[in-house]
Amino acid sequence: MDILHRTSESVCMGLCRILGTSQQVVMRRDMTDISDTIDIQKAGAIVGCKMKNGSYKEGFRLKGSDVDTMFWLPDNRVIWNMSQTQFYNLHKHTVILSDSSESPPGYMLLWLPMERASDKVLAATVRDHSRLIVSSSKYREIMCPSVHPNSKPHGPCASGVLGDIIEYDHAHCFVSDFWPSSASSWRFRCHLWPHPQIVNDIIRKGCHVVAIGPKLENHEDIEWRISFSLAEQILVRSMNHCQFLVYGLLKLFLKEVLNNGLSEDDKLLCSYHMKMAVFWVLQHNTVLAWGPHNLLQCFWISFKVILKWVYEGVCPNFFIPENNMFLFKIYGAAQQKLFIRLYGLYEKGLVECLLHISSISPYVRSAQLNPRLSICTDEHVLISEAEFDGELFREIIRNNYAQSTSDLRLCMKVLHIVEQLIGSFLTQYQVVMLQKITATVLQSTAFILHNLQTNTRVNKQMYVTDRNFCFMLKLAAKFGFVSDMLHIAMYYYKTFRYKEAIFAIEMTNSRKYPDKERNAKAAGEKSYSTKMTQTVAGIIPLENEICYIDELTPEQRSSSRNGKILLHVPPFVLLHMLEVLCYRHVEPMKVKTALENLQSLVTCDQGVFVPRHVRDISWEILGICQQVTGNLQAALSSYQQSLAQKQFNKIHTATEGRIQTICSSL
Repeated sequence: MDILHRTSESVCMGLCRILGTSQQVVMRRDMTDISDTIDIQKAGAIVGCKMKNGSYKEGFRLKGSDVDTMFWLPDNRVIWNMSQTQFYNLHKHTVILSDSSESPPGYMLLWLPMERASDKVLAATVRDHSRLIVSSSKYREIMCPSVHPNSKPHGPCASGVLGDIIEYDHAHCFVSDFWPSSASSWRFRCHLWPHPQIVNDIIRKGCHVVAIGPKLENHEDIEWRISFSLAEQILVRSMNHCQFLVYGLLKLFLKEVLNNGLSEDDKLLCSYHMKMAVFWVLQHNTVLAWGPHNLLQCFWISFKVILKWVYEGVCPNFFIPENNMFLFKIYGAAQQKLFIRLYGLYEKGLVECLLHISSISPYVRSAQLNPRLSICTDEHVLISEAEFDGELFREIIRNNYAQSTSDLRLCMKVLHIVEQLIGSFLTQYQVVMLQKITATVLQSTAFILHNLQTNTRVNKQMYVTDRNFCFMLKLAAKFGFVSDMLHIAMYYYKTFRYKEAIFAIEMTNSRKYPDKERNAKAAGEKSYSTKMTQTVAGIIPLENEICYIDELTPEQRSSSRNGKILLHVPPFVLLHMLEVLCYRHVEPMKVKTALENLQSLVTCDQGVFVPRHVRDISWEILGICQQVTGNLQAALSSYQQSLAQKQFNKIHTATEGRIQTICSSL
């Protein structure tokens, strides 16, 4: 084996560690798909359709990458000619007709032939002679704050940061069930890649149009761009893992070399250009063998395609080649400067170029300096079962947040969708994802219905409804995480059954430190469902519009008023809080120990049970428990500590109110 093949295999294994093994990528996609399926099916009068997009949906989890999501109103459909109206009930759907006759390739005008639409769409229209045109810039202005009010415009998207952690881009668009006529020639160009079956699937699923026009005079504010996001997702998923890794390596090269240290305005190339390069290489080099031994050769071919594009100033869109994606962006002095930089890297050669990619360079050096180094190409050895399980459950937590709701109608709708999905083909990862979603929705449903009750008298009807609520919460605990037992404890505390609450608390606490030796021995024998219900304790997301226990109501109100939907509470902080509250009523002698346990957890934990981003609510809860037990000075100190933390939960308004109350009584 020559040195280049050895280096290629070493880099391939390094990329599996950085970007994910094929099993990890499949799992991530399965999780995202099932969450998107629920989001699209529950769309209607209450919420619009939404679907994750971009690198996140493709299966990447690169640090610092944003999460792209597309939003559209379900009753609006873009058509390419009037004959397509026959496929719609015009009393139910609003048809929006496209006109690309005077637009640059990939763009079009949208207008309302019936002059009928929802209020949001009509508010974005402008009259152009006899036609009612939907303005892309007006539509962006109207829709930008609809999901997160503090979002800022960024191209066709509304951008921002969730909880100071996750950057997001929300693109508000329209959907078309038909393939655009301007891309009709694409299917006839696909001889060997992609496969005809994939081509047919892509064309059958149509496309989207996003609210951004070309940077041309009199066009930018009113025109729309065709988005082939669905098609791109299908193409990326049709890649083998080596092809996916080459795409990922190009993204790393862009991030760590070309765009490193540049401002957003100075970044000329983007990930989308890297994706286009891989698509074109796959279509034009069908005899190229994509495998670990020649991964670097495939990367170098893709690199030279980008170099050629920059030299010519032309990056052809894969679906509409006439659409030059460098137009009005890469030209003149900036184009020349970028080409000189790329050509300089090209002259240094493949290996030297790779050494500039900081995350990959160690794998390049180890293969170059150790010719006899044995390189394991079995990706199953690269990640342990425990590491894989950890990522699996993090994905479940991340996707589960999106299904949490305080709307009873949506709870019912999600449960109905889950019931339907259970009868369809599901992967093992999607099964556990649905389990957790079911648990979350059952918990919300139980507390919403309990809070709606007005009859507090003890009678048969009250007994029956209470039994039903308990059944839902116990079912959720059976399906969900270990920490889901705490919803039972909160419900029992809320309904004055302190001994039953303590039993649920003890059950949860007994699994805080699982038998690692027994679990390791049986790990391979356990299903993901069993692992989840027996060993996983996740941060508890409390819906701010649902009252769980009165003691946290001020914090939920503060969080909600400051733009947060959920209050994120570490499970064992909540556990010890409930211990303190319950023992006050049944075993006062144990209150001191419970409070000491809570204080030790909050003050001494190094991020194991109390992650740093939720230390605001953790100190707050310690202060609440100190206050209810009469230690006002200690409570004041804890509240001040809560204010000093990063305000992830946005509870500072409640904290300041509690401090004021204590100061007035000291």
